[in-house]
Parts: sequence; structure tokens; C-alpha cells
Amino acid sequence: MNEVRIEAVSKSLPEYSRSTKDILPFVESWLDDQDERFRRKVLKIFEGAGVDRRYGIMDIEEVFTETSFQEKNDIYVREMKKLGNQALQKALDHAGWDPRSLDYIITVSCTGIMIPSLDAYLVNSLGLRNDIVRLPVTEMGCAAGISGIIYASNFLRASPGKRAAIIAVESPTATFQLQDYSMANMVSAAIFGDGAACVLLSSEADANGPKLLGEEMYHFKDATHLMGFDLTNTGLKMILDPEVPQTIASHFEDIVHPFLEKFGTNIKNVDHLIFHPGGRKIVQTVEDLFGKMGKSIEDTREVLKLYGNMSSVTVLYVLERFLSKITEKGEQGLMLSFGPGFSAQRVLIEW
Repeated sequence: MNEVRIEAVSKSLPEYSRSTKDILPFVESWLDDQDERFRRKVLKIFEGAGVDRRYGIMDIEEVFTETSFQEKNDIYVREMKKLGNQALQKALDHAGWDPRSLDYIITVSCTGIMIPSLDAYLVNSLGLRNDIVRLPVTEMGCAAGISGIIYASNFLRASPGKRAAIIAVESPTATFQLQDYSMANMVSAAIFGDGAACVLLSSEADANGPKLLGEEMYHFKDATHLMGFDLTNTGLKMILDPEVPQTIASHFEDIVHPFLEKFGTNIKNVDHLIFHPGGRKIVQTVEDLFGKMGKSIEDTREVLKLYGNMSSVTVLYVLERFLSKITEKGEQGLMLSFGPGFSAQRVLIEW
């Protein structure tokens, strides 16, 4: 089988950003008609979410304005084209790759609807080859960034001397429901932000980034109710079950140890944990579990603090932090994310 390596990771952020402190007055105004105890509870959720700043494709006033699904989705389509283009161009520049050298393009997003999908627009805007293989990935939520890497690595292992780009673009703010006062909407509003990222992978003999040692998905049975979206007349309405952290904890040993064993290693050999920051409670749950093994997920916590949860994009921001660090040859990293299904996606890399 061919070796697959990570050549570059890039980030791209939308133009608007606010600190959580600056968002709180808008939240208070939004909840003005609600019970005072409920208002206090929601403000505490925002204050305790572990997010200091978030970025958005809309300014905050527009987020809290009543608009139709079509209006929000039109903004999503317009801005995702921009962000996807920026993320891919930055990654290509970083790797020194010609856009026409790409053989596969995988785009992932779950926070809006585009047909044709983003990859078709990128073929035109960056002048990609007209025989490039396209794969748009939707409906996999927060796990899709790693899902895209898994699909790309499978393509590349089967094809020597090829190049792939995975572009993740998300705007959870485009899914915010102004008339939904459920806890799922409150929690998602408190933790989510918008962003984009790109990962370049290669199966060329002279590729020199971290090597993918293995990748696998893990599917939780009878857990489709835990996470996702309901498609309503006002847009994509968040489903987020409070049992998610406990469900992760109960499967944790089965998710981590057999996977590492399969690829000839164990948790003691894993130097870097590249974990998707789903939210404060999930981060705390996973930190407690990894903490017992003497491991830290400080970079995950920092990404949540700086950007919020950008769904599929977020774990790629954590990966980018690790790629910018000085690492020793032979060090290993475990990428891990969770998403609707319910599922866990894992990738093992080695520098």
C-alpha cells in the first residue's frame, strides 16, 4: 500500500468577529420576553461555554434578525464560496502546489445547502483540471473534517503519486433559530462559530509531512437521536442530546485502544491528541478520560476558546496548531472527532 502524508493545513476565517462579552447584550435583548430565571440560565451557558471569541459570515445584528431559510442560505452559499477558495489557495501556496496538480477534491459542510456543491465552484475559480475527482460530503456534522481525510487517504493509498485536497467550510450561525428557545438551540448558539480549513494529502514518493498510519470510523448503534439537524421551514434546527458526553465516556475504551492496537501502537506512544472541541462538557469529559492516561488536550481547549466550535472545521484548526510545532521524528498523533450517526472518526499520524 502507498504511504499517505499531510502536506499542508490552512485556516480561513470570515470577516466578522465578536467576543462573547460583546455578544451577551444581544442575547439579553433576544430573550427579553422570556422568564428571568431562564434568561439567567442562558447567559450562564454563554459565559461558561469556554469560548472567548467567535467569527461569523454575518455581523451580530444580522444573526439576531428574523430572516427566512432562503435568505440565510443565500448568505451561506455566497460566503462559503469565498472562504473555501481562500482556504484552498492558502494551502496550495503553502505546499507550493499548482492547482492543476490536484487529483481529488473533497468538500465537507453540513450548515447549509449548495447544489452544485462547493467543489464545482472551486474547479472554476482555481482552474482545477477537468478530470479531477470530486466528492462532496454532507450530513456528517462535526466528524466530517476527519471523514474527509479518511476518504482521501483511501483514494491515495490505492493510487501512487496522487494529490488530494479536503476543504471544510461551516457556518453554524446560518442555522441559528431565532424562535427556538430549546436548550439545544441555546447551547449551540453559545458554542458555535464559523470558519473554513483545508488539508492537502499526498501519496507521492517525495511527500514529507506527517504520515497517516491508519484511519477508521466507529459507529454507535441505536444512537441516531443524539445529534443532527431537523430541516424546518425556518432552516436547520439543532438536535443536541445532553447524553452525548456520557455516551462518549461509555464507549471511550472501545474507541481508542483497539484502534491503536490495530496499527501497532498504544496510548503511551501517542504524543499528541488532536481532538475536536465539541463543547465545554465534551472537552471536559474527554480531558478527564485522557487525563487518566497522562495525556493533555490543551490545544483543543485553546481552539474552542479562540474560535468556538466550527463543526467539521474545528479539528483541522487543532491539527494546524500541531503542524506548526517542532516535533521529533517518530512522534505520533491521534485525531479524534464525533458526529451525527452517532459516530467517532479516528486517524493515527506519525511525524
